[in-house]
Amino acid sequence: MTREEKEIIVKDLSEKLANTNYFYITDASTMSVASINQFRRLAFDRGLEYKVYKNTFIKKALDTLEADTSNLEAILKGSSGILFSAESGNAPGKLLKDFRKKGNPLPLLKGAYIDGGIYVGENQLDTLASIKSKNELIGDIIGLLQSPAKNVVSALQSSGGKLAGILKTLSEKE
Repeated sequence: MTREEKEIIVKDLSEKLANTNYFYITDASTMSVASINQFRRLAFDRGLEYKVYKNTFIKKALDTLEADTSNLEAILKGSSGILFSAESGNAPGKLLKDFRKKGNPLPLLKGAYIDGGIYVGENQLDTLASIKSKNELIGDIIGLLQSPAKNVVSALQSSGGKLAGILKTLSEKE
């Protein structure tokens, strides 16, 4: 591979990292080609992208980000793949967990970059998979805002029914 080809790969990866708020770095060193292809296909089906890069390319691309990524650079050993998600920070984590449920112990999570936050280590996977997406948070907020209004409306409706019943009873007595 020529120096120009390497520079193009690093430049493309740098742009992809800069334009993606969510990416996971995984260890796929002992995965078979068939397993990697199966994982890649599952990722594609969920709207994610998985690519394997040389660690030196990843380090150079991480250096171009404005955030402090030194913790991610420290984990770049062995074979590394990057799982990109444009929409949600939890989608790659859910994908890793679902893939493992099928009996695949790999790929392992080395680290993740979620909206400027850096998570390092396999032990972070459960936390990352449970992070709510932007749309889920908006839905929760809307539900919370609607809840008091629904309570007021239902109280008025039930009180209104009681009030109408009392008025009807009073008018029938006279």
